[in-house]
Amino acid sequence: MTRVEERQVAGISGVEWDAVELPSQFMENFCWQWDVIRSMSAHTDTGAPLPRALFDKMVAAKNFQSGMQTLRQIEFSLFDMLLHTGHEPEHDIMALLDQVRQEVAVIKPAPWSRAAHTFSHIFSGGYSAGYYSYKWAEVLSADAYAAFEESAHSDGSPNLQTGRKYLNAILEAGGSRPAMESFKAFRGREPQLDALLRHQGMDRIAPQSASA
Repeated sequence: MTRVEERQVAGISGVEWDAVELPSQFMENFCWQWDVIRSMSAHTDTGAPLPRALFDKMVAAKNFQSGMQTLRQIEFSLFDMLLHTGHEPEHDIMALLDQVRQEVAVIKPAPWSRAAHTFSHIFSGGYSAGYYSYKWAEVLSADAYAAFEESAHSDGSPNLQTGRKYLNAILEAGGSRPAMESFKAFRGREPQLDALLRHQGMDRIAPQSASA
């Protein structure tokens, strides 16, 4: 879908690391729409689409422990960033991870858990000092998808003009300009957290019961 003729900045090439996942994560949102999943799913034997009852159960369970999942990503991201900026290589990395967990973890792992030793993303997976991009890309994709929610027609169908604007501002531009400029060209402002919190069911705090 690119309109850029230079290969090094066409498509997702040349897009900043923390925004390169925006298009793929954006598309995932449509899989939580019944009309979409009904048309793209099929039983291996009968060819029947996913049953609506099962889809409703999936939606109901979608945000189970989403807060804990967010804290897990924050823990990994903060550990990664501190490890590659202020940590002295000769020091034990577990002490740094324990420091991060004291700040953000709700449930502390057992003392014998050494998850950092298997954290291949930041040692051999190309995400050194960039693991935060997973969560930041979620912010971008959720906010971008919110534009479609806000402009949808009364029957729920997407607005064609919003789709064209997304195509022109994000997909066609690729890495030919800073990702923030492309995002602002689409949304008219910088990214906001509201949509991600809403999509993950964390936009409101449930009141405590009398027995709590």
